[in-house]
Parts: sequence; structure tokens; C-alpha cells
Amino acid sequence: MTNGNGNGHHQDKPKYKFLFISLESLSGDLAWKIKNEGHEVKCYIKQVSDEYDGILEKVPEWKSLTDWADVIVFDDVGFGKEADQLRRAGKAVVGGSEYTDRLEEDREFGQTEMKRLGMLTLPSWNFSNYDEAIQFIKNNPGRYVYKPSGLSAGDFRGLLFSGKEEDGKDLYEILEQNKKVLEKRIKQFQLQKFASGVEVAISAFFNGNEFIYPINVNFEHKKLFPGELGEMTGEMGTAMFWSDPNKLFRETTGKMEEGLRKTGYVGCIDINCMVNGRGIYPLEYTSRFGYPTISIMMEGILNEWGEFLYALANHQQYELKTKKGFQAGVVCVVPPFPYDDRRSMEIYKDLSILFKKPTIDGIHLGDVRIVDNTWRVAGNSSYVLVVTGSGTTMEEARKQTYGRIDNIMLINMFYRTDIGATWSEDSDKLQTWGYLY
Repeated sequence: MTNGNGNGHHQDKPKYKFLFISLESLSGDLAWKIKNEGHEVKCYIKQVSDEYDGILEKVPEWKSLTDWADVIVFDDVGFGKEADQLRRAGKAVVGGSEYTDRLEEDREFGQTEMKRLGMLTLPSWNFSNYDEAIQFIKNNPGRYVYKPSGLSAGDFRGLLFSGKEEDGKDLYEILEQNKKVLEKRIKQFQLQKFASGVEVAISAFFNGNEFIYPINVNFEHKKLFPGELGEMTGEMGTAMFWSDPNKLFRETTGKMEEGLRKTGYVGCIDINCMVNGRGIYPLEYTSRFGYPTISIMMEGILNEWGEFLYALANHQQYELKTKKGFQAGVVCVVPPFPYDDRRSMEIYKDLSILFKKPTIDGIHLGDVRIVDNTWRVAGNSSYVLVVTGSGTTMEEARKQTYGRIDNIMLINMFYRTDIGATWSEDSDKLQTWGYLY
């Protein structure tokens, strides 16, 4: 397999220079897509590794290239200050702002902003003392979710615990028996009131002035095993569809327009929610491209991505053309995923990723490099591929996705088999509650 064919782009269309700036090569698949459309692409990846060797041009630093670039893309939180400065200097920038970084990284601030904007929020309490939290549950019996916050939120996401007992006794015992271990690792945390229902996220692109339509409604599958069992991962797959602004959007992401405009943010913004018959409860912000969400969006968006991101970064109105129906995407990994075990990783590094039939439709790059025209496992995360598919129904999208996975030959590759499987049940609930209109 080669690194893309580069065919199909029209010579008369303008070609742009894109500079991607990344902590850990999250946006390599998008950069590859834009390169294959005929644009010039350079990538700076802070955590130097071998991902995308033979696929993308990687540069040792990025600041000297800002004048070279027509569009600068920040693919993660953490670059907000730099992104704001570049925008003030008149540069066309996608992603990043100090305001949106804080929305995602500071859970307390994010919740405060949701309340300020008139969104429904689940009651939550912040703690830095485990005995106080244990006493709180004792005094206020109920079902809670334990969420690490502060600096450790990203690092210890896997330790999130959702109580199952209505009086909170299971969480009480968990905290009581594990407090000595937890207090060494997680200094700040939150107890959030539990809400049952359908977990759904509402995404949209913002051009600095207004949202670009249609919006995206997506359903993340975060746990390692089918049936939402096992530990939290970044994500194991997502199902989605595109929609005109609906009640889900109007009550959540849509309320952010003025704040985003004031801060000059350009890029993707997403709010993950729990919804039920009583209301829409936003849980957390993702103020960047989602992963693997962006690869699944690529399955559904018919426009050229280079053209779209150029228009977005230059505050232009733009109509996204999207496939009707549904898209699904499945993350395909090898051991030791989701664990950081360098010794095990060495076993899988450089293994060939082969295809029974010579087609890579719906195949998106995770940590991959190309050596001698062959795709090989690279990097340190064991996050290898995202495979996507579409269909007029969710079941058709699932069928195409898993059919494409069957075409891949990779030793000990594993993935979840139930991405999008609960849609028929979830959609009935969302329609009954009136949220899809």
C-alpha cells in the first residue's frame, strides 16, 4: 500500500499551505487527507516518534513557518495562547484559544460556563479531601460519579467510577477502601450526581463568527470492551449523523455562539451530554477535533477538507455537504492498548498492516508509518487504525464498517464489535423525548 494516490483533485482549484501543530500526532490522518487533495502540508509533532514517517513531512519546529503557512492547525488543547496570538497577528488559524482550552481542561470552569449560558447541569461538588467526600456521601445518600479533575484529569481518566447503587454505598466503599492510594495520585476530584439516559454529543464547526451547518450528532463508545465494560479509553468507536440544528444543539452547543465569537475561536466544538425525559445535561466540552470523531466526519463530509478548513480559518460562510444517513467508525488496536507498556509495544512495532483486497476505502491512519510501500505499526500507543463506513441506516453503516475491517490483516488486532448497535433503542428514546427536531 502506498501513502495515498493523490488523484482526483482539480488543477484549477487553489492549493494551500497547511501547517499542523500537534503534541502527539493526533491529526495525522486529516493532514494526510489534505495532502492527498494536492495541498502542501508540514507537520510539527512535539513528542517526536516515528508516526507518519514516509507519509507526512515532519518539521523540527513550527514558529519560523507561520509566515509560510496559509492555514495553521492546532489539533489539541494546550496551544491556546499561541493560537490567540497568531489570530491577533492576522493569521488564519484552526483550533485553540485560551478560553476553549480552559473549557476542556478545567472541569469546574466548564461547568460554571454551562450554567452561565443557561444549560441544565447536573449538581456536582468539588473535593480535595477524601474524608470530606466520604462524609458527604454518608450525609447525602445518592448515586454519584467520581471524576478526577484538575491537572490529573486527563492522566487518570481511567479511574473515573460511576456508582450503581441508589444510596451511594458502592462509591462510599470504593473511596473508603482506596483513599490512601487515590489521595497520592488524584489531589482534586468531583462527585457528580448520576443521571441515566442516552449519552450523546453535539458537535459543530465555528468560523469565528457563526456556526457552520449541518451539525453533527455522535455517540461515543469509551469503554474497552463491548457492552461498555472495562476501563475508560480515549474512545473505541463512534456512530454519528448530520442534522439541521435541533433541540439537542439549541440547548447546548448552540448557546456558545456569542462566547466563541468574543474569544475569536475557530474550529470544532463538542459538548457531551446525558439526556433523558427530564432534560439535556451537558457533561464536558471537547474544544478541538475529536479522535476518532474527525476521521468518521471525513467519511460523512463530501467537501474537500483543504478548501473547507481554509474557508473556516478565514471566517467565511460555508455549506458542508454531507452524506445522508449514518456513519460509524471503529478503532482498531493491538496490545498493549490501552496500557503504556513499552516492552509489549516493541513486540508489535513495525508489524505489517496488510489488506486482502487492494483497497483502503474507509481506512484512516492512527500510529502508522510507511516503509517500502508497506504500512507498519508505529508510535507508542498501539492505536493503529480507524475504520469507517456509511449507510442510509445505522445497520448499513455498521455493516460496511465491519466489512472493511474484515479486509485487514494484522497480527492480534482487536476492536469493539458493537459500535452503533444500540442506535435503534437510543433513537426511539431521543425521538420520544423530542430532541431530534
